[in-house]
Amino acid sequence: MMHERRRQSGFTLLEMLVGLIVLGFLVIGLNQGVRTGLGVWNMQARRVGDVADLASAARVLRMLLNGIPLLPAANVTPGSPPLAIAVAGTADRLAFVGDLPNGLGAPRRADITLFLTGDRLVLSWKPHRPELAGTPQASSDAELLRGIARLQFAYFGPPAPDAPMGWLTQWDGPILPELIRVQLSFVKGDTRHWPDLIVAPQLAAPAS
Repeated sequence: MMHERRRQSGFTLLEMLVGLIVLGFLVIGLNQGVRTGLGVWNMQARRVGDVADLASAARVLRMLLNGIPLLPAANVTPGSPPLAIAVAGTADRLAFVGDLPNGLGAPRRADITLFLTGDRLVLSWKPHRPELAGTPQASSDAELLRGIARLQFAYFGPPAPDAPMGWLTQWDGPILPELIRVQLSFVKGDTRHWPDLIVAPQLAAPAS
């Protein structure tokens, strides 16, 4: 009787093995769940970072294109269209005189160029010094976005005086276009999406 009681109060080797196997499965399941959770968290963090980068670049571009200054009214023939100090663009490059936003140095008027070099969208500028026209000046560059496969500008306005309005791939100022469109596509495998950025510079352009 005592021997039977002692046997019933303990665990058999088989029961211990089964318990260890179940515990092992639980540990494996918990580990896999933690890994999956961390993977999802990292993916969401990357997406949030990508969205923040796109929003920041769009904000800078919108600020720059909205801020293309106009010539003073005293220098413009009454009734003529809005004239920028300087603006000229092609399908892959846009150059104009504008004001640098905060964060790129002290706010000041500059000769600004937007273009693609390699897979980088670059903002290049140098101080606007009309008195030094023709004299080489060092420029500064800032990377707005990386991983770009294609950059395309388009300009909405008449190709010539009294011509119908339309989207153009080249714009020769000093007349300011009605709209400027910026399209970006990313390198293969990059899941980011850039909605077309369309800015109406005439609506916000400050007088020089």
